[in-house]
This record gives sequence, C-alpha cells and structure tokens, in this order.
Amino acid sequence: MTTMRSNAHVQLRGNSRLLMGIKRLADIVMASAFFLLFGWLYAVIWIGVLLTSGSPAIYKQPRYGRRGRVFSFYKFRSMVPDADMALERYLRENEAARQQWEKYQKLDHDPRITPFGAFLRKYSLDELPQFWNVLMGDMSMVGPRPCMFAQKELYGVYWDHYCSVRPGITGLWQISGRNEVSYRRRVAMDVDYVTTLSIHQDIAILLKTFRVVAGGHGSS
Repeated sequence: MTTMRSNAHVQLRGNSRLLMGIKRLADIVMASAFFLLFGWLYAVIWIGVLLTSGSPAIYKQPRYGRRGRVFSFYKFRSMVPDADMALERYLRENEAARQQWEKYQKLDHDPRITPFGAFLRKYSLDELPQFWNVLMGDMSMVGPRPCMFAQKELYGVYWDHYCSVRPGITGLWQISGRNEVSYRRRVAMDVDYVTTLSIHQDIAILLKTFRVVAGGHGSS
C-alpha cells in the first residue's frame, strides 16, 4: 500500500478535469440505470422499515463532501429512533465497547440496530438512498466513505486528500473487511485511493463490491 505523505508532497490525481469528468459521467449513467431497474426495491424497503420500527424510513445526516462542502447524506434507517442517545448510554456503561468505537468507529454488537436494520446492513440495502446523492453530485459511486463531523479530526494532515474527491457509496474500505479495519487504516486507504485514482481502479472496486455484497458481508 502507498505510504502516506504530507499534503505538500502529494499530487492529487483527482484534480484532473478529464478524469473527474469521466468519473462524473459514469456516476450519472450507473445511478440512473439503477433507479430504472430497482426503483421498486425502494418501496419494499420503505414499507419494511415503517412496519418494523416506525417513521421515518429515511435517515438523514450532514456529512462532509468534496472540497469540505456539507451535504445531506441519506440511508434507509437501520437504527432505533433515539440512536445517538442509545450509543452514548451504551459506551458510557461498556468500557470495551467504548475502546472499540474509538479505534474502529464501529461496534461488533451495536445496540442501536433494529432486527430489520441488521438485515439491511448485511446486504448493504440501507445504502440504496445514496444513489440519489450520486445523481445530485454530492457523492460518487466510488470514493472515500462520507465523513461525519466528529471524524474530521481523525484525518489530521490528510484532510485535503479526503476533500479532493467526492465521497463514494463504496471504496477501498468497503472491500477490505471494514469492520476489522481501524479508522487510522481507513484514512490510509483514502489517501491511497486518491493518490492512485483511476477509472481502472474504480471498476475493480465496483466489481469486488458486488462480490462482497452478494456474499452478505455488508456492514454489521
């Protein structure tokens, strides 16, 4: 894997207008095709969330995007309505879980996730509303995962790398055992992705993502 270097010594290939233009065109084509083929699936999942855990079915949260711009990030809701409070309470009462959260920003046993939400996450179905983010230009099919406000400081001197491209529905972290990868390693993957950015790499990541999702290895 590419060794991370300071921003002053890294030429971000994501600045190439032609490369970013091709990447954007591919995003629009793929997201549009997905809506045409699987639009019905959104209705099925929407109803499933409403029946199993009530309203709202869509979860919206502000995230950082390209150039540090804040956008509304969408997912099908897979957690209980008071998820933030439930997490705070759980981490306060469970030291091992708190340490795991600080290292991975993930939990093996997340008390916030509903039974139907666990199914959605296993097959990454909760991510489907992000195809709308792709059409709107907030996200790309491939890139770093959208960064939450509290995670910005974890990028440190590599924040400019994250901001140089649109965040993605999938990326290197998604296909590399994400629940077993520390956030520090995730940042390294984002830097590696940006500094080796190519259409060939995006295609390879998308193909591997299909295999990971088909195998039921989505987020837990």
